[in-house]
Amino acid sequence: MGPAEPISPRSPRVAAARRLARRNFRVKERRFIAEGPQAVREAAQYSGGPALVELFTTVDAAERHADVVAAARAAGARVHTASEETLAAVSQTVTPQGLVGVCRFLDTPLTEILSGRPRLVALLANVRDPGNAGTVLRCADAAGADAVVLTDASVDLYNPKSVRASVGSLFHLPVAVGVPVTEAVRGLREAGVRIVAADGAGERDLDTELDEGSLGRPTAWIFGNEAWGLPAETRALADAVVRVPIHGRAESLNLATAAAVCLYASARAQRAPGGCRSAGVM
Repeated sequence: MGPAEPISPRSPRVAAARRLARRNFRVKERRFIAEGPQAVREAAQYSGGPALVELFTTVDAAERHADVVAAARAAGARVHTASEETLAAVSQTVTPQGLVGVCRFLDTPLTEILSGRPRLVALLANVRDPGNAGTVLRCADAAGADAVVLTDASVDLYNPKSVRASVGSLFHLPVAVGVPVTEAVRGLREAGVRIVAADGAGERDLDTELDEGSLGRPTAWIFGNEAWGLPAETRALADAVVRVPIHGRAESLNLATAAAVCLYASARAQRAPGGCRSAGVM
């Protein structure tokens, strides 16, 4: 790739990138914005093929993050040097970090995820807060989950807040979007995955699940809406409805914290002797 190309705030490319703040344009173009060195680095190194299409960077950021810019060029992205004014026009944060990438959509068909025989999946049903969605995605990545599925009633995966909250994890594991919850549950169950709904009013306790060894099996956790949890019809789809025990005086756990606890409990159980990862059973 040649040297970075200076670009004007009035450039059509800047205008096109700015429009990606709106969901209808993201869907139409199948493009989204990833900001900051961590997200841009992960986009450039995405293993599923070219993800980073274009990179806008200030001269100062290009010097400070020369490795990221080099990775972007190696990935085939077009690199533009931009003024602070131009970066502010493209950025979707209050304080831009000097690197703004335009990326292609990355979602994976549910059928492809199921064909990989997943052992640990996070299923987001009616999750409306983009920050929570991105944080659960990050938790799933950290726990070693095989995939994340967002139902058709959940927030847009490519919302700028979701992308930022994932801190690059969006580029690490398969994510299916827009799947009806009944279809997701049916497909996962047919793939040999046990369906567990996380709910504060669950009749079973996470400690009991661990003690009985139930979480050593391939598992999909259903996480619901931040405010009102899972509706009765979604809980009815699960093989078990499980609560995280509150041993102290806290009223409850927020969605992302509860998801982290549940996913790590499954990850630990699956890696224990007899768990599905160590034994290779389905």
